[in-house]
Amino acid sequence: MNRILICDDEQTIRVELKSLLKKLQFDEIIEGSDGDAAVSLALKWSPDIAILDISMPKKDGISAAAEIRKRSRIPIIFLTAARDPDILRRAVKTGVAAVLTKPLRPDELWPAIELAFAHNEEIERLQQEVEALKETIESRKVIEKAKGVLMKKQGLNEPEAFRRMQKLAMDKRKSLRQIADAILLME
Repeated sequence: MNRILICDDEQTIRVELKSLLKKLQFDEIIEGSDGDAAVSLALKWSPDIAILDISMPKKDGISAAAEIRKRSRIPIIFLTAARDPDILRRAVKTGVAAVLTKPLRPDELWPAIELAFAHNEEIERLQQEVEALKETIESRKVIEKAKGVLMKKQGLNEPEAFRRMQKLAMDKRKSLRQIADAILLME
């Protein structure tokens, strides 16, 4: 962890946060004071993590976080004085990793940062699993369709068509999906 982005419209909060983060061994602390700056700084500097105030001028922290998360997968922690359930529901929808309340309590900062990183890693892992499952389902659909083509064109039953595709895949050192794609192209 070297680079962190902090955005809060209150200078005193940024100074306090910066001091705490230096004690936590953050090498580079990037500062902003509004939501637009949060987005542009996050995209320009690719910080390891961001701490954003929810209530900022130009663009609130939730909108800024949503925009950042569309283009980058950095973990985001919100800082807020608000204890409004609607605001928290909006925050959760952005994929925020943690919420700290003002006044900031120094002993809560490090656990929130650690949880944010852990949460972000879990989200990334789950997204990769979802993508892999989508690919598996798509491949299965293509293989089933190709199997149906073989059954129809060559008068094979389902197990025979599947075995023929498997044999072709082994003989040609291709995946079953590649063989299925080739069969469908010849249709």
